[in-house]
Formats: sequence, C-alpha cells, structure tokens
Amino acid sequence: MAVSANIEFDVAAPSAVVMEVLMDIESLPEWSGPHKEAEVLSSHDDGTPEKVRMVVTAAGISDEQTCTYEWTDNSCEWHLIESNQLSEQHGKYTVTETDKGARVRFDLAVELKIKLPGLIVKRAQKMAVDTARKGLTAEVEKRAAA
Repeated sequence: MAVSANIEFDVAAPSAVVMEVLMDIESLPEWSGPHKEAEVLSSHDDGTPEKVRMVVTAAGISDEQTCTYEWTDNSCEWHLIESNQLSEQHGKYTVTETDKGARVRFDLAVELKIKLPGLIVKRAQKMAVDTARKGLTAEVEKRAAA
C-alpha cells in the first residue's frame, strides 16, 4: 500500500540553520513527535549522518527503522534499509534561501507491508506533514533566535 505526502513552507531562519537541524539526527525526538528514538550508526567522511536507526510511532503503530542518508548543501534525502512495518521509504527535505529566511519542501513516499484502513493512513500522512512543517519550523526558529 503506497502512501505519499508533500508540503512546502517558509521558515524565518537562514537555510544553513534548517540544514543544521536536519543533520542533528539525535535531536529528532525533541521536535518530531512520531520519533521516539534516533541514533546515528555511521557517518560519511565529512561527518554527516549516513546510517541511522529510529523508533517511530505513527497512527498507533510503532516501528523500528534503519535508513541511509545522503546530503547536499541544500538537501537531506533518506532511503529505508530495514523496517518491521514498511517495505519502502524515501524522503527528502529541499531547502532554498529566500529574502525572509528559507523555503522548505518535504517529500515522503512509503510502501506499507500491511494494508491499513484509509482513515489510519490519512492520519499518518497528516502527522508526517504537520511534523515537517510545525516541528521543524519551531526547532529551526528556536535555534536561529539563540
């Protein structure tokens, strides 16, 4: 069962601060409600996270996931390696500098191993988009103000 979500939103902080928050994988549980745990298992040569283990709870379903991450100056992309509930996951944040801060585009596509009722799927999609917009925005603006 394929599920996708995407959104674009503005953040009142420089794109560098957005990227700093995204690279701080261990802080995910602080600003992303569904993330209960997040740890970097390995890093790229430049120090950016490469392989990450997370425990995620969405729509009442808990899942342990391992993903690989790829980074550019303005994007964060991840792919699922292992999961109990998902057969595929591909996500990406793309950050563009604006005159008032940054514009963030969030794209997420997952393939579920099990079939779930449409209401639960819609709730999980809304949670992913809300977390991307509200959680990330709040954390980025908090760090920019510090």
